[in-house]
Amino acid sequence: SWLLYQILPDLLSYGIIKGFNFLKNIFVCIICQYNLPIMKELLYLKDEQLKGFVEKLFIGYRETFADAKKVLEKHSIGIAHHKVIHLISTYEGITVSELLKKLKVTKQSLNRILKDLIKLEAIFYEKDKKDSRLKHVFLNEKGKKIFNEIFSIQKKRIYNAFLNSNSEEVMFFDNVL
Repeated sequence: SWLLYQILPDLLSYGIIKGFNFLKNIFVCIICQYNLPIMKELLYLKDEQLKGFVEKLFIGYRETFADAKKVLEKHSIGIAHHKVIHLISTYEGITVSELLKKLKVTKQSLNRILKDLIKLEAIFYEKDKKDSRLKHVFLNEKGKKIFNEIFSIQKKRIYNAFLNSNSEEVMFFDNVL
């Protein structure tokens, strides 16, 4: 089995085992799970490389959300409101407690944002049919319009970033995130 650990990464990286990319993922998972010594070779990065990755993540975040800020300012709301709108759009009918878990914010902070979005007429609540203590949150037409306006700008930026990448590189990027 030691020989397998030595040659499988080379076989995969040179494409000798084509069509078996899932084997590579399994191999890496096994190595991670058992903390095998070869893992150090696979993930050996110098501090400067890690700092570079952190910087790129920071710049990517800044640029992606800079686009959203223009739309948000137009509606007099902020990034926290955008996060809530995004989650409500993604998880239509999400409960307030599920929002709290996903955002990892205090109930007080979330309630302030939800009240702002109610005033803006961007969201509405529906009580759960089985448990009246649960409130489900939905975007109304104005909320959907705000979300779509922001998302279309962000989608263009992300598409442009991936233009020079093949589908495998994009999927590996997604796995890393």
